[in-house]
Amino acid sequence: MKINYCDALVIGGGLAGLRAAVAAQKKGLNAIVLSLVPVKRSHSAAAQGGMQASLGNSKMSDGDNEDLHFADTVKGSDWGCDQEVARMFVHTAPKAIRELASWGVPWSRVESGTREAVINAKKTTITEEEDRHGLITSRDFGGTKKWRTCYTADATGHTMLFGVANEALKHDVDIRDRKEALSLIHEDGRCYGAVVRDLITGELEAYVSKGTCIATGGYGRVFRQTTNAVICEGTGAAIALETGIATLSNMEAVQFHPTPIVPSGILLTEGCRGDGGILRDVDGHRFMPDYEPEKKELASRDVVSRRMIEHIRNGKGVPSPYGEHVWLDISILGREHIEKNLRDVQEICQIFNGIDPADEGKKGWAPVRPMQHYSMGGIRTKPTGEATRLNGLFACGEASCWDMHGFNRLGGNSVSETVVAGMIIGNYFADYCLENDVTIPTSTVQKFIDEQDAYLEEILSYTGNEDIFRIKRRMQDIMDDQVGIFRSGEPLKAAVEELKELLAKTKQITVKSKERAGNPELEEAYRVPKMLKVALCVAKGARDRTESRGAHYREDYLKRDDANWMNRTLCSWPNPDELEPTIEYADLDIMKMEMPPAFRGYGAKGMIIENELSIKRQEEVDSITEKLEAEGKDRHEIQDALMPFDLPMNYKEKNERAGDK
Repeated sequence: MKINYCDALVIGGGLAGLRAAVAAQKKGLNAIVLSLVPVKRSHSAAAQGGMQASLGNSKMSDGDNEDLHFADTVKGSDWGCDQEVARMFVHTAPKAIRELASWGVPWSRVESGTREAVINAKKTTITEEEDRHGLITSRDFGGTKKWRTCYTADATGHTMLFGVANEALKHDVDIRDRKEALSLIHEDGRCYGAVVRDLITGELEAYVSKGTCIATGGYGRVFRQTTNAVICEGTGAAIALETGIATLSNMEAVQFHPTPIVPSGILLTEGCRGDGGILRDVDGHRFMPDYEPEKKELASRDVVSRRMIEHIRNGKGVPSPYGEHVWLDISILGREHIEKNLRDVQEICQIFNGIDPADEGKKGWAPVRPMQHYSMGGIRTKPTGEATRLNGLFACGEASCWDMHGFNRLGGNSVSETVVAGMIIGNYFADYCLENDVTIPTSTVQKFIDEQDAYLEEILSYTGNEDIFRIKRRMQDIMDDQVGIFRSGEPLKAAVEELKELLAKTKQITVKSKERAGNPELEEAYRVPKMLKVALCVAKGARDRTESRGAHYREDYLKRDDANWMNRTLCSWPNPDELEPTIEYADLDIMKMEMPPAFRGYGAKGMIIENELSIKRQEEVDSITEKLEAEGKDRHEIQDALMPFDLPMNYKEKNERAGDK
């Protein structure tokens, strides 16, 4: 038995995991990061468009602050988020982006003087003030009042990942790649690390720690059409689920991005539309103003995705061998802008579709169609990032349901969340590791290793007729066809039942090679059951939630139902022999909200079943605000009176902005 001991174990080597490890290492702890791939190849590198932070530096972001960012985030979530967490996030984001600048991230900067921009498909002149020259600039993104998304051209995730990874190396974080966590080690309601498989040798080993943080990203690969990397299979969330103690939350909240390119599914950043690109149909008509006359292409992602599919359903899609699509036109931005700020998009279009999006006219239009992109659901945590039911287990980034996104994430808030949650949760995680010791017996650790060893042997001994690759493909097709952008009762019921059948079939396979190392079929054989459990949480949660909220859109229940569904879904798997998860619900407390539920601003009014507490709480908010304003209190004091929140370190100090009083 091989046991590796450390103070802080981080599973996942993307932005969130690396930033959490830096926080732990800075407090004098020994942090180990485990990653499936070399960390600079993590999926965080794929983020293109930018990171939201209310700096207020450029002309179009002038006057931005935490209050506006908070309001956009809550509305974007369709009132499904944890508002305390959203406050923690928006307050820390400006500090995070400036910290990244000090770590070498080359943020695009304000250039004083006049420049041309495309706004609402029209060329507009913007004049930047001299005293803002050289400050971090920002671009427009969907669902925001101000231009708030800070960027490095369209390679933001790449530059951020290299900056954070280099900082981790600078602080001697112990990074071990090609390692895969198979199960969590736990006893008496506390997590003590994980059983890990070395992907090169096939060897099993234990990593025992004072605290464990999962930062393994999302579960996009349970769908077939997704922008996610092949490693984004949700197995980090699955090993938490398989403890039978930890819960997954809001798993039915799955975001579909409007503009992956067809057929490869590689993302063309929201920055394309933020910079002024438009969507066109088969006739070349710009159709989004017909549906969303105010926000047009820059409505929230869930809204734009639905409108695109609706337009295709109305006979305005472009036929192709890979299914119908619409066009993304960024040629109107001009070649100079594209080759400076959207050069990765240009390269993707050239390599994968043989087109140059800077070419004027139809020949430069890129074929796009909504595909799965982001997982709002994940391991349910407290605002500190600790799992609600399993002590010592933390989660951050897309693997978690820290719940600042609710039922729809704003573009730019996820890459921002990785480093912001890494800062906040990383410090709470480090404090936990400082305050607790490893008390688990070696015999218990051995038991968990033996269980995984026996499971791998069991898989190799199967003699059934099923094929694990076919099972996986069928799961992905079910999720695409029946648990996608548009959902309804009967397809969801059928999806749950067939996914259960597929889960049962994973024990009726044969793995041809009996080798424990270098055996891709064996790896699929133990990963796919985990993926199916995640898929079942998504499908069952969607089946049971009889309302439409954010990215969860039920064609048979079109209204957002605040009277009955002002809650978050909790999935657990207490019995390992069961074929489906147990579902419970946890109420969202309207009477503690800073922003009570209201009209989101999209589509027709009257599509909400009101909760009587919303009006009551709004009256309280108005009364408190009016009273404190009369007393001369500033916005920070008013906010604290409405909904106080805590932050570690010195993160609650006020943010400074150019021209801010």
